[in-house]
Amino acid sequence: MKPLRVCLDACLIDGNAGGVQQVIIGLASGLAKLEAGDEEYLFLAYSDHNQWLNPYMQGPCRILPGPQAPRTTRWKQAIKSILPPIIRTIWERSGTLTVRRSKVLPSSQGFVENANVDVMHFTTQSAFITTVPSIYQPYDLQHLHLPEYFTRRQYAIREIQYRTFCNQAQLIVVMTQWSKQDILENYGLPEGKIAVIPGGAVLTAYPTPDQDEIISNKRKFNLPDGFIFYPAQTWPHKNHIGLLQALAILRDQYELRVPFVSSGRLNEFFPTIRKYVQKLDLTEQVHFLGFVNPVELQCLYKLCRCLVYPSKFEGWGLPITEAMMAGVPIACSNATCLPEQIGDAGLLFDPDDYADIAQAIYKLWTDDTLRFTLVERGRQRVSRYDWDRTARLFRAHYRRIAKRPLTDEDNYLLTEQPAGQSRVRHHG
Repeated sequence: MKPLRVCLDACLIDGNAGGVQQVIIGLASGLAKLEAGDEEYLFLAYSDHNQWLNPYMQGPCRILPGPQAPRTTRWKQAIKSILPPIIRTIWERSGTLTVRRSKVLPSSQGFVENANVDVMHFTTQSAFITTVPSIYQPYDLQHLHLPEYFTRRQYAIREIQYRTFCNQAQLIVVMTQWSKQDILENYGLPEGKIAVIPGGAVLTAYPTPDQDEIISNKRKFNLPDGFIFYPAQTWPHKNHIGLLQALAILRDQYELRVPFVSSGRLNEFFPTIRKYVQKLDLTEQVHFLGFVNPVELQCLYKLCRCLVYPSKFEGWGLPITEAMMAGVPIACSNATCLPEQIGDAGLLFDPDDYADIAQAIYKLWTDDTLRFTLVERGRQRVSRYDWDRTARLFRAHYRRIAKRPLTDEDNYLLTEQPAGQSRVRHHG
């Protein structure tokens, strides 16, 4: 029997996809280390944008060159980023009433079929039409819960794509029980078609910086001796503005100036965030670094005092697992899946209540005993989230979907209840 050939979608531009890119890296690092199997893992990547993936292509993993990155998308994004807000809004909302299915449901262009792939794993919320049996990962249905963050056209495209690719797939994968229940309630899919497979902390796949590199990056970014850290692309739902409002409350009501550092791509919403920084007079204590590389990210975790994660909507908060692994105490939003993910290893706050965010930051910043307690709880909890286990579970599903023989371990993993999963409330 020929080796089982699995293709994983990795068509991303370095730095543009936020946590999804880290998930692909984590999965690649886990699959590369698997033994006792005859699988081949082909990572379909843009032919002109795959350097970010090269360091993780080891063992049975290799890159399958795909199409070139869509240049029209990049120049449109560049133009939108410099347009005034009112013009940008008109641009985004133009043509919202007409969405052709044929235009938003791309085909595979033969890359997968010509590679004789047995299973196609769509690791991103984007996908394409194919006859190859597939796994689809719609990380969240944010557009249904927070439609104000989407144009009518964006909403319509998401609905067409998500429903089509969910129906096409043999298996739908989400990372929390909350997300599974959300898809079940909104899309009416059979429960057995959805699997919960948590991710892990990608820091284990990155090179570990030495002390000289940590000091060098502190100087490079002109960082204070201690700061709260938030790694997140500047989308509206990531709620940087709520965190800024909390910092202003801490300064004005508690006489506490807490330095704040955020990494992640500065997208088209960043000019709005920057206006709030200026309006709240926080320029001197706020640092937006933009996209950082793996070594720089490791250094930031080692230099920060705590992680604050105020997001209003998540299907999986990757920085939560990263902070727990790095020994960083956490305060995070109580929205969607985050309470399920963090358990008792962090402080929870209402992301829409600025005073509540401020109070959580104050506790975390001033209470040494609390920080120590949360770090210890985090280290215990993060042991449940492991890319090795994630890779083994995906391998079991690959084999099952391709109708290959299953090992005893495969059968055990496919029937085991995901660790640390529990039902929590919906946001809104």
